[in-house]
Amino acid sequence: MADSFSLQNVLDNFKSCLSDNKEVFLKYYISGWRELVSFMNSLGSVFAFISKDAVNKIQILENFLTGENGTHYLTVQSMVKYELDNELVDLTKRGSHPESGCRTLLRLHRALRWLQLFLESLRTSTEDSKTSVMCSDAYNASLAQHHPWLIRKATGMAFCALPGRDTFFEVLNAGSHQEVVTLLGEALPLISEVYQITEDLYAKNNLLELP
Repeated sequence: MADSFSLQNVLDNFKSCLSDNKEVFLKYYISGWRELVSFMNSLGSVFAFISKDAVNKIQILENFLTGENGTHYLTVQSMVKYELDNELVDLTKRGSHPESGCRTLLRLHRALRWLQLFLESLRTSTEDSKTSVMCSDAYNASLAQHHPWLIRKATGMAFCALPGRDTFFEVLNAGSHQEVVTLLGEALPLISEVYQITEDLYAKNNLLELP
């Protein structure tokens, strides 16, 4: 994973994510996530519990994409169809397919919602806004419902150590505060659209609660 983060690269990858008929290209979804991991890593160890898991999930998806059945993994839609048609997904309990593409992407999908909510809060924040509160609120509205109590407790404590708003704007590496806000205003609707298309697809196929 590259250490240098570029918000512009996030924008470019999520812009490339969607085909003309709104299918989600897995290649660009993975590339967008690589940039988001670099963003988390740029802030030190505070997000390590999420970024390490994301790196693992990215590698699993990349292995599918470059593997012998890679043509079935070009888009999220084709992956879902292929794995369901061939019974490659553990639908009710962990079984013989604990690292299916559908389950793996679901974990990234949930984390993407947290990052989307947090970055949106950052975009609309003021000088006296606390990053710890913004991040906790985003977490509680997304990932927290999928984590056991112990992880939720540890996560809440980790967020208390977050740097201030100015540090986040520096890490976002897109110029002045206003330039960062403008670029976030372009990137976040794209991330939101990719998220919603994936959410609707998973809901339609009853995949949102995969074990």
